[in-house]
Amino acid sequence: MSKFFTSKNGLKTLGATAVIAYSGMALAGDPASCQNVTFSDPGWSDIGVTNAITTSLLNAMGYETNVQLLSVPIGYESIKNGGVDVFMGNWMPAQKHFINQYKDNLDVVKTNLTGVKFTLAVPSYVYDAGVKDFKDLEAHAGDFNYRIYGIAAGSPANENLQSMVDKNDFDLGDWKVVASSEQGMLSQVSRAVKRDKFIVFLGWEPHPMNVKFDMKYLSGGDDYFGPNYGGATIHTVTRKGYSEACPNVAKLLTNLEFSLDMENSIMTTATDKGEPIAKAATDWLMANPQALDNWLEGVTTLSGQPALGVVKEKMGL
Repeated sequence: MSKFFTSKNGLKTLGATAVIAYSGMALAGDPASCQNVTFSDPGWSDIGVTNAITTSLLNAMGYETNVQLLSVPIGYESIKNGGVDVFMGNWMPAQKHFINQYKDNLDVVKTNLTGVKFTLAVPSYVYDAGVKDFKDLEAHAGDFNYRIYGIAAGSPANENLQSMVDKNDFDLGDWKVVASSEQGMLSQVSRAVKRDKFIVFLGWEPHPMNVKFDMKYLSGGDDYFGPNYGGATIHTVTRKGYSEACPNVAKLLTNLEFSLDMENSIMTTATDKGEPIAKAATDWLMANPQALDNWLEGVTTLSGQPALGVVKEKMGL
């Protein structure tokens, strides 16, 4: 039986005993019922990177993968209903509501990224003009056209922003949260920057926006996004019991840790070269094969062979 522990943030995560157990079980490979692995993707570039890395490895290991483009609420509902196996984009604390709501339907198996920022941001010229904190926004309301640019409607971040407006916090009760896709929001930012216009938008790192735009994060939003500019951790979650049913995939998921530099590099390469995230991720793996040593430790192919040699051979390394 696997064992879990509860971390300080209240998430139920796989304990060391479970990881060791999964490692040992993985030597026999996974049952055929585990061959198809379905991922959820809310359409965010950073989750596109982690999905691309993970699916590339699984495909080389003999698995078949499917990535479904789903909003965050629908993604969690699909985990509950068994339509999604893995979601690598559980941003905490922004998605705490969903973890609490679906705690009986999922398992949190790994913290895959730390050091994340996630809060409102402005171009540096707006910051230099005196907008450095959430409380500074209202004084420049006309310059901003009373608008805050967010991401997809229904996302936890947008709900936080809308709650802030509804409560008239920071005197923002007359403002509007503009919901859009990630790319739609960034297109709006790009247009504003070209014209030196004021704009405030939802920013986060890792993301190519941190390279493309000279931008600053606003302080003061701790009650909505947490301290340290929305300092966050990103977790890998699975549907309930998935790690016990598919221990070899679970072992891979518990091994996978990423870095801000890695994700920024892959996303920026994809943007600059105009190539799919999957291609940029593969190129990064080809240039950094040493990452495979830790990621594939104790992991096998679907049929039970040690994965490291097989994956390297298929990648031509």
